[in-house]
Amino acid sequence: MSFSDPIGDLITRLRNAQMLGRQEVRSPASKERANVLDVLKREGYIKDYGIHEVRPGIQEMIVTLKYVDGSPVIDEISRVSKPGRRVYSAISKLQKIKGGLGISVLSTSQGVMSDHEAREKNVGGEVLFKVF
Repeated sequence: MSFSDPIGDLITRLRNAQMLGRQEVRSPASKERANVLDVLKREGYIKDYGIHEVRPGIQEMIVTLKYVDGSPVIDEISRVSKPGRRVYSAISKLQKIKGGLGISVLSTSQGVMSDHEAREKNVGGEVLFKVF
């Protein structure tokens, strides 16, 4: 099955699973999704993720969600750049999310990273989504 927006599909799966109180969520595996999940893990929004082979040549990612006192760590997650409308930002014009409490995830020339990492490296790029 092919998706026209794999990142949008991933964040929708994360949002839906947390609304239902699930501990894990499954998603088709890809490098792009793995890069995004690496950022979410580094920033503390998910516990972990792993890749599981369903059958030869077909892999899926199993994401372990993170909760604090029974409530999900991800309060709000929304897509910014979409396939029909790409949103790019220079690092100097990138706004902080909720006064610096949330993050923006960017796809830059140096890889996928959070806005904190992009500010340190002084590099802008495509704003994929926002998390709070």
